[in-house]
Order: sequence, then C-alpha cells, then structure tokens
Amino acid sequence: MHRRFFAILGLLVGLLVGLCALAPAAGAAPKSAAKAAAKHRVVFQVNEDDSRKWNTILANINNVQEELGRVEITVVAIGPGLGMLKADALTANGVQDAMAAGVRFVACGNTMKSLHLTKDDMIDGIAYARAGYVEIMRLQKLGHAYLRP
Repeated sequence: MHRRFFAILGLLVGLLVGLCALAPAAGAAPKSAAKAAAKHRVVFQVNEDDSRKWNTILANINNVQEELGRVEITVVAIGPGLGMLKADALTANGVQDAMAAGVRFVACGNTMKSLHLTKDDMIDGIAYARAGYVEIMRLQKLGHAYLRP
C-alpha cells in the first residue's frame, strides 16, 4: 500500500513540475506584447508654410531612423503645412523617399477642403484624415510620441 501511495505521489510531483516548466512566469508579458512594447512610434506635426522647416522635418525623420532603426513614423500636415505634401512642393522627392522607407504622411482633409485642393494636387500615396488634429490625438492614444519641430 505504501508503495502505491509513493508511486502516485511521485507521478503527481512529476506532472506538477512539468506543468510549472511550461507555464509562463507570473507577471511575464507574452513575447508578442514585449516585442510590441519595444517598438518606437512617433507622430510629427507640420503646420507651417516653410520649406526649410519641411526639410528639417525630413532630416529629423532620417536621424530618428538612424538612431533607433525601424520606427513607425507618421507625419500629419495641417493648415499651411499641407504645402509639404503637394505634388509640386520642393520637398516632394524627399517625401517620396521617406515614404519608400516606410514613413506615413497624412494630409488634413479639412485643410484641403478650405484650400480647394483635391487628391490630384497631392503627392501620390499619401494618406488622408478628415481632421489632422484628431488624427494626431488618435495616434497619441495608440502610443505615438508627439513631435513638433
């Protein structure tokens, strides 16, 4: 009888040890969550009609990517800053290069409407938001750092 008891006890202890080894540590984040938390996100606001400022923002984007590697970057152009995303802008090539590197550019729909601009006036491939400031707020809520150079 004692033999049977110790055999069953040994089996239960073995199962318990095996289950503990398979279970994640208490408080440990799943690998996918840890990976997501390590990813950097940033949103740049552009609201000035100044091509020097636009080039500075493109340089800042490059600096962030060089320092941190792959970063989720969005640039939201609002008001006079919308000129940065026009097809005939001095920065159009720089914007397209940044887009090729994974940067997302968003034009404010309210500004486009007030300036009577259409998508045909803008750089191909950019995104559009009904309200630029709301897009910035949405991105901040999703964990994007806010930068306004």
